[in-house]
Amino acid sequence: MGLKLNDIVPWGRSLDEYIAMFQLSERDLARSMIDCAAGPASFNAEMTTQEGSVISCDPLYQFSRAAIQQRIAETKDVILAGVQANRDAYRWDSFHSPEHLCHVRLATMEQFLADFPTGQQTGRYQVAALPTLPYRDRQFDLALCGHFLFAYSDHLSFDFHWEAIQELCRIAHEVRIFPVVTLSGERSPFLKPILDNLKTRGKHTITLETVGYEFQKGGNQLLKIQCSSRAQNQIF
Repeated sequence: MGLKLNDIVPWGRSLDEYIAMFQLSERDLARSMIDCAAGPASFNAEMTTQEGSVISCDPLYQFSRAAIQQRIAETKDVILAGVQANRDAYRWDSFHSPEHLCHVRLATMEQFLADFPTGQQTGRYQVAALPTLPYRDRQFDLALCGHFLFAYSDHLSFDFHWEAIQELCRIAHEVRIFPVVTLSGERSPFLKPILDNLKTRGKHTITLETVGYEFQKGGNQLLKIQCSSRAQNQIF
């Protein structure tokens, strides 16, 4: 059956997971990046300690640190119960159990919470929401979007997905979206029409790549979109 959620919830991942999910090379980590729908991930905090250039945007950042912390505490119980009820839908290689998963995630989100006030003051955490973002054309080298587009296909419409992806392509030279399955582990019904639309536009290089990171079974494919003067489309 897979995990079902009634709403979009804050749940953060670490730099190591970002590197694995998005296939981030050392060269990638030196690029200017925007993390869209970033939530309480520690990616920005950890990258900042390594002198990386990352802006994270999410409507979540309109709230105080205390309010976000409370929302995370409420989310934890929902996620834990959902994962426990659907344990067979996940691979238990990196995490030993649903309880261990929650322990690791909470530690990751504590890094975010510790960094949030400073990062907000310095402009690293910005209040913005897809499908309309307040950034210049091609302002960033790389836009990342994890566990939001496609994952929440039951909550967000096809039109939202299409408008959001066009917007990501506007503000960045390259876009990476992971995974392309829904929360319940099924390939998003929006993936094929999105790929078809991108191909007919004729200016993007599109690759759908299998990566080594797979916690959710079947959730191991990364969509890469790169602006190009010549269309090339590859499915691996």
